Amino acid sequence: MTVEVIDRKTVYHGRAFDVRHDEVLLQNKKTAHLDIIDHVGAVTILPLDIDGRILFVRQYRHAAGKELLELPAGTLDPSELPENCALREIREETGFAADKLLKIGEFFLAPGYSTEYMHVYLATDLHPDPLPSDADEFITLEPMTIQQAYEMALKGELQDGKSLAALLLAQPLIHKM
Repeated sequence: MTVEVIDRKTVYHGRAFDVRHDEVLLQNKKTAHLDIIDHVGAVTILPLDIDGRILFVRQYRHAAGKELLELPAGTLDPSELPENCALREIREETGFAADKLLKIGEFFLAPGYSTEYMHVYLATDLHPDPLPSDADEFITLEPMTIQQAYEMALKGELQDGKSLAALLLAQPLIHKM
């Protein structure tokens, strides 16, 4: 099924995304007005250290109103390849670089209202090689065992959707390690 776009207007330009208003003609010949977050895309990285621990980060998320435990992630710079973004973000958020980076999946984050497309990577063979954090990020590194991470996910203690999806995508690979 496809819809015909009758009109498309960008109504807001932001730092991380734009918001557009689309008027579309549906299959039943009725029109609908849709507000869409237009996002360049992002990455999530599941870093596995030499001790077999997953490196999570804890940071305050204003939209959620609290600190969340998440996997390292970030937004693509314009025309940046997802793999390059993942290599940069892991260094900025964890202080480690990855010698091995394996793409393990991709998905739309919230396709009902956003174009954000997430690329997920497993990062291994880590070594210290920090980059400065973004000025608005205050991150605490929290390594945990693979078992702890999956237990927290199943108990509802991890509330970040991209981290939960990444854990699901990585499960067949990291349980073999």
